[in-house]
Amino acid sequence: MRIAALVVAISVIFSSVSARAGDVSAAQGVIRAQEQAFARDDAAAAYSHAAPAIREIFPAPDIFMSMVQNGYAPVYRHKSFEFGESRSEGSWISQHVHIIDANGEAWEALYTLEQQSDGSYKITGCSLLKPGREV
Repeated sequence: MRIAALVVAISVIFSSVSARAGDVSAAQGVIRAQEQAFARDDAAAAYSHAAPAIREIFPAPDIFMSMVQNGYAPVYRHKSFEFGESRSEGSWISQHVHIIDANGEAWEALYTLEQQSDGSYKITGCSLLKPGREV
């Protein structure tokens, strides 16, 4: 009986780990899709990955794109964009991204995403960090 309970407990632990891994993978897919939309200058596609709260602040795709171009140049245009550490808690995921900008300078972006009622993930924010200062 104890062995059966142990097997059930282990399977529950591993199923939650794999679910989190699947959620992180889905969140990374959203970030990558937005990054590729920026590369194509596709404001509508990039905007589609923004969470409702971001859409309230920036009520149109062109306004959102302008904000990214002016305030997040390393996210908008870069030489490399590689995923780093991620964390999952409840319906939230945080994802670090290592960026080398168009000038060859290193940046760290911290994305936050929230799972929506339809199960998809949307980007709730992005903090862009450079050693010694925050943008």
